[in-house]
Amino acid sequence: MKNNVTEFILLGLTQDPVTKKILFVIFLVFYTATMVGNLLIILTIKTSPTLGSPMYFFLTYLSFADFCYSSNTAPKLIVDSLSEKATISFDECMIQLIASHFFGCMEVLILVAMAYDRYVAICKPLYYTVIMNQKTCGNLIILSIIGAFLHSFTQIFIALSLPFCGPNVIDHYFCDLQPLLQLACTEIYVIKLLVLFNSGIVCMVTFAILMTSYMVILYSLRNYSAEGKRKALSTCTTHIIVVIIFFVPCIFIYARPPVNFPVDKLVSVFYTIGTPLLNPLIYTLRNAEGKTAMEKLWSNRAS
Repeated sequence: MKNNVTEFILLGLTQDPVTKKILFVIFLVFYTATMVGNLLIILTIKTSPTLGSPMYFFLTYLSFADFCYSSNTAPKLIVDSLSEKATISFDECMIQLIASHFFGCMEVLILVAMAYDRYVAICKPLYYTVIMNQKTCGNLIILSIIGAFLHSFTQIFIALSLPFCGPNVIDHYFCDLQPLLQLACTEIYVIKLLVLFNSGIVCMVTFAILMTSYMVILYSLRNYSAEGKRKALSTCTTHIIVVIIFFVPCIFIYARPPVNFPVDKLVSVFYTIGTPLLNPLIYTLRNAEGKTAMEKLWSNRAS
């Protein structure tokens, strides 16, 4: 079957004009804070000589992934909040789809790398500098990028193989594979299974691996001193919070058959808009070393 659709209509979060104006202000503030927060983290780590550990190396790339991930959906959502009819071309829709899954998967894999870094630091402290050397950290980032590319390539391959012959109305505020599947004019049972495996099962398995690794880390803290436990718990708790707020909404959306629920759009807002904003807040507010470096950065610029 041929693809007769050249653009899609996005229904967005609401059709009420007053609510759309309120959402415009809210999301504009959120997006601005997300950009400033993640750029500030990157700038602070790059300019501070005290933040040269692997954890901050990974945090730099996590903030970069958050920056790109949010920029892929938030600006379009903000602009559409002031439009009577929100549309997106077929090509732009495919670009948004591949970018969201690339940077989202990149963030997932960087969180795995950060969990491995904490495992080595706490469970194998004597070998930490040997194992987590510059080459290892660089290779983990390269593997994260390769994994993200393979995942997003699969998503876009599925999307481009679908025939769209109308209607062209997406009940969402951005292009994702789940709402697009509802518009495909062909049998999609096998495709649904492929999507479930490519996104849902990967999310669940990764989340299980991460939580298991942190349980192992927390169990190994029983032999630490009170001060050592406090510092290790502070770092691990930060990572666990980030993992939970990112993975729980993703599992809800992707680890089930691609059927749309009214709450899906609200949950999607949480991991596309909320998580990139919360990550810099969590990592800075719960990290004394990071806060000190930021204060020095601003004091030096002020002077």
